[in-house]
Amino acid sequence: MSKKMPETLLFERFHEVFSDEIKARKVLDAMTRHFNKEQQRTIFHSVLCDTRNYEMALLEYIRIGFKNPKELRNITNASLFYIQNLEKELLCLVHKMYGFTRFEELEDGTLYAKIETKFNIVPFLGDHFCKRLGNIPFIIHDVKRALAFVKNDELREIRSIATFDTPTYSSEEEKFKALWKVFFKSAAVESRYNPKLQKSWVPLLYRTYMSEFNITNAT
Repeated sequence: MSKKMPETLLFERFHEVFSDEIKARKVLDAMTRHFNKEQQRTIFHSVLCDTRNYEMALLEYIRIGFKNPKELRNITNASLFYIQNLEKELLCLVHKMYGFTRFEELEDGTLYAKIETKFNIVPFLGDHFCKRLGNIPFIIHDVKRALAFVKNDELREIRSIATFDTPTYSSEEEKFKALWKVFFKSAAVESRYNPKLQKSWVPLLYRTYMSEFNITNAT
């Protein structure tokens, strides 16, 4: 997973390191032998936090793991403490997006959801909705990272999306949106309207693609 290089560097030189599949396989095999499943998940989760500078802390985590795996629970180490908190932050975001992800029906019956999240949680959402939606085909599109989890009768995979045309929605989609907005409004108790509390439960950054908060969908 690469990050964008800075456009200008002051008094610095950089050396680009290209991936070596053979060396990468050796490292992966060694990590599989030395780290248990829980520790392997922690490493994977750290890499998904792609908007944070996790690399040096994760390198320290892996170095300690090879030397003495029992020390990985030592939170007095700043790097290990950072990785632990980073994983908690990621999983908290995942839990919220299980409830905040909104699907729209396309003309072919596929359910389509757009997200823009702080971390890359596409793998989590894909696995979750595969279980929840059964045989219904769906796409979860991470607009920010140009990634999409695609699930239909023929495949189940994460794809890189270089370009994406505006999808055509089903004729019933606007009705579904209107019904959802009516339910959302009807369920509210007007005398207890508290926008500050509402924002604490559903912060503004999650509302971009939530139908009930999208005034352009009003009918």
